[in-house]
Formats: sequence, structure tokens, C-alpha cells
Amino acid sequence: MNIHEHQAKAVLAEFGAAVPKGYPAFTVDEAVEAAKKLGGPVFVVKSQIHAGGRGKGRFEGLGPDAKGGVRVLKSVDDVKASAQEMLGRVLVTEQTGPKGKQVNRLYVEEGAAIAKEFYLSLLVDRETSRVSVVASTEGGMSIEEVAHNTPEKIATFSIDPVTGVRGFHGLKLSAALGLSGDLAKQAGKLLGQLYAAFVAKDMSLLEINPLIVTADDQLRVLDAKVSFDDNALFRHPDLKALRDETEEDPKEIEASKYDLSYIALDGEIGCMVNGAGLAMATMDIIKLYGAEPANFLDVGGGADEAKVTAAFKIIIADPNVKGILVNIFGGIARCDILAQGVVNAVKQVGLKVPLVVRLEGTNAELGKKIINESGLNVIAANDLSDGAEKIVKAVRGAA
Repeated sequence: MNIHEHQAKAVLAEFGAAVPKGYPAFTVDEAVEAAKKLGGPVFVVKSQIHAGGRGKGRFEGLGPDAKGGVRVLKSVDDVKASAQEMLGRVLVTEQTGPKGKQVNRLYVEEGAAIAKEFYLSLLVDRETSRVSVVASTEGGMSIEEVAHNTPEKIATFSIDPVTGVRGFHGLKLSAALGLSGDLAKQAGKLLGQLYAAFVAKDMSLLEINPLIVTADDQLRVLDAKVSFDDNALFRHPDLKALRDETEEDPKEIEASKYDLSYIALDGEIGCMVNGAGLAMATMDIIKLYGAEPANFLDVGGGADEAKVTAAFKIIIADPNVKGILVNIFGGIARCDILAQGVVNAVKQVGLKVPLVVRLEGTNAELGKKIINESGLNVIAANDLSDGAEKIVKAVRGAA
């Protein structure tokens, strides 16, 4: 689960991390009130969406010379004018795609005199089963660009969960960022605070870009991005309350109610698969045959009839879907149960697009029998390659 910048900073502040003072604003009046509380002389008004690149983004309906989604301003009147311009408008960035995201809230923050910018993040390293720290002197820019162009400027190290953060970790971070003296002490302290927050709140990613040194030699978290492990949210009702469903695809929200792993994509062929690896392979082979998947959907190994019915309804609800490929390999899941779920869903919501079904594994023959006797117009597939080829041809023919 992702949260907004102002929420992320509030979480980090609970653990003592130094963040600039600021207030969220959902209306123009709240933005003005926030600016008055801060007092100036410099204000930063930030669009709050779940996407990066806000500063370089553009608002739909404004000219090419208009300011982006992060603005440095010098008066309360300027804050008011920007809030009027930004709230309710769609912001398009490199990460939102051409559709952009509507700005429903702002963060009005005190300005900072920036002397240096760094990059710092903590994330789960599945290879070592530890939290890894990634640091770079190249803050304020895309870390992907840094990794591509100057990988030597990125330092990484991991923290043993048995020991937690120790003094030598702070020394490693300070060395990576070129800090010494009091700034090095601040870096070590901040790393301990961030690690404590990461573990206590079951984060999967904590990214600070940039981490800054101010003109008076203080480390500050100027921007923060936080993602939490969905599987641990049952332990954190306070974090669940931070979820902003307006930032999510309605189909993904519906899928989460049934514990379905669903991600909406821009293609035309809906996919229903059991198993994440098989789902990825299904998407790849659809692309191999010249089409694009409309979604990633893993119903899981223990899927029951109700879960499959819900999954099918979600796929059909996507207006971009021109055909559906069901690819089931029955291991833990039984093909007959999944097949009955498909039949029930189609009978409930109807089927106006081609459907190809490939069943293999536990009770596959019984599953095929259920499909064949359902009276549905279904195209049977012998294997994954055959299924992908058939659904692509069916969609192209329908087009």
C-alpha cells in the first residue's frame, strides 16, 4: 500500500526524523490557512499524488509555460493562486502515464535553503533477507538514471536484523555521502530512526529523494515515499486508515476485497491465471503473438468458486478487454472448481467477447467437461502457446 508524501513524513516524524514543517490542504482555504501558520518567507506547495516526477509534470488545460506540480512561492497570495490552479486538475508526469492523476490534496510546506542533495532509501532485499540501504550523492534526480549513467555513485549495504543499526552502518552511510563531523553524526542517527520506522511499520520501501543538507548544516527529509507490505496491514489499522482509494484503479480495489493479485494494464486481452509465475508467462506469450495483456491477475493456488467468479467479473468490467484467456494449471487448485467459477461468472454477467480456456493438472478432464456442457461459446486450448495464439486470432478477427 502506498501513501502520500505528507503522510509518509508524519510517520517518519513519529520516529524522530527531521522533516520540514508543513500541513496538508484539501481546499484552497486550507492551503491559505497552512501558509499563514507557516509564516513564510518561502512556501512550497506540492501536489499529492501517488507518482513521482511531480515537479516536472504538467497540468492538463494549462499552457506549456505553466508551473508544475511542485511550486516554490513567496507569498500567501501566490499560495492561494496556485492552490486554485492545482486542486481538481489532472497532473501528468512520467510515472502517471498520459492519463495523469487528479490532484485532490496539496501539501503546503516551509521552504528550505538547500546546500546539498542526496538520495537515500531502505528496501527489502529478498536475496539476503535483510533490509538494504541504497545511498547516492546524486539526489534530486531519478535514481534509475544514476544507476544507468554513473552506477559508481551508488552505494549499498545491508543491515542484519539480529543487530539492527550499529555505529559502523552510520559510518558507511556517511562515507557514501561524503559527510563528516556533525553531519556524519546526524546521518548515523537518521539511519537508526529510518530503520526503526521501516521495521516497526512493516514497510517494503522507504525512499527519500532528496535528503538535503541545509545552509545551516542540518540534515532534512525533503521528500519521502513510503510503501507498506499489504500482508502486514492487519497489524496496523492506523496505517490502513491512510489508504487513499481515489489513487487506485476501482478494479484493483474490488480485487483486493477477494485477496486477488490484480493489476490493470493497457492491453486488450484479459487474463485469469493461477500462480504469479504462470501469470507472467501468460502475459509474455500474449505479447509474443502480437497482442497486449489487459491485466495481471493471479487468483492464487487456493482459489475457490466465489473467488474465480469475482475475478472474472473484474476482467469483464474492463471496457478495454476484447478477449479473455483463462490459463489454469491445477496443482493445489482444482480445475473443476475453477471451471465452475468461470461458468457461474459468465452466466451472471454475460459474455460478449471471445473466451479461450486452457486447463491442465488436477481434475482437468472434469473441468473441461464442466466447460463443454455449460453451453458457453468457449474456445478450448491444448496448451499455453495454443491458447495465446487462439485468443489473439479471435480478437484480431473480431476487430
